[in-house]
Amino acid sequence: MSDRRQPFDADAAADPDAGIYGLPHSAEEARVVLIPVPWDATTSYRAGAAKGPRAIQRASLQVDLFDLDTGRPWQAGIALCEESPEVIARNAQARSAAEQVIAKRGLVQGDPALERALGLVNEQGAWLNEWLRCAVGEHLERGKLVGVVGGDHSSVFGAIAAVAEHAGDLGVLHVDAHADLREAYEGFAWSHASIMFNVATRLPRVRRIVQVGVRDFGEAERAFIEGSRGRVVTHFDGALRARQFDGETWSAQCERIVADLPERVYVSFDIDGLDPSLCPHTGTPVPGGLGFAEASHLLGRVVASGRRIVGFDLNEVAPGPDADDEWDANVGARLLYRMIGWALRSQGA
Repeated sequence: MSDRRQPFDADAAADPDAGIYGLPHSAEEARVVLIPVPWDATTSYRAGAAKGPRAIQRASLQVDLFDLDTGRPWQAGIALCEESPEVIARNAQARSAAEQVIAKRGLVQGDPALERALGLVNEQGAWLNEWLRCAVGEHLERGKLVGVVGGDHSSVFGAIAAVAEHAGDLGVLHVDAHADLREAYEGFAWSHASIMFNVATRLPRVRRIVQVGVRDFGEAERAFIEGSRGRVVTHFDGALRARQFDGETWSAQCERIVADLPERVYVSFDIDGLDPSLCPHTGTPVPGGLGFAEASHLLGRVVASGRRIVGFDLNEVAPGPDADDEWDANVGARLLYRMIGWALRSQGA
């Protein structure tokens, strides 16, 4: 950690031995506490999101701390907790078991070894949910604004549960290329493709899920949306683009999206909700999606509406196979800083 006797210079080169964004804050001092979840047990296309939190930490040292839209978020104090060795170990165990199941496309019935492997993955996913729910809850009780840095999208369920318990009824703004409404995808109860299904069916205090950027989904997911009686509202990427082509501005579209949200909002941002040129190594990239400025503008409109962002996560950031390829993490670190800034603004900071 950097020398606290020296005044912090936000314009100086970041201290590589300091915390995220080169900041000197501890979790006790910081207004914003970030919890890393190095987890990608059920990723079915390509793994790597477990390396996301550490990659974002490294890339964050190149982010300028003054932001024209949100000001100086760093002044509130931002701290990234240490990665949990137990989470890392359990993810490795679950990933090894999951790969056996994924190779069989989840068709494990009648094979005792594969059934055990599936059971182990589901048990570890349930353990992670409870671990994160407790970790987030502890910081919420201390008055912190808590964000989660995933990990695949399944890794954040415990955070949404904790925020809903603490803040009361809320809505989830879900930015993603995928609807994530599959039930136990490939047999995994806590699949990355099932996160919003689990939120919708297990967390009654989440009154509405508003989805943006969705462009890859199955018929059963579409039926779930249509049968949800407004509990899930999906602004499909194709429909948004069609209205833009007909002259509707992005600002006008953001107003319609924000109008679907309740007063308290949790933001769950899968990086593949962005155009894949911004996140080429994410687990399941899909053509289309939001630009960086569009994503930030949407968050800004949430805040301008008077709604309060009570929690957030950024997930599915995966570094490239080349150790020097930090593009995904670079984008992730900058998006995370914007999310922090807008969340603080929404709370009057």
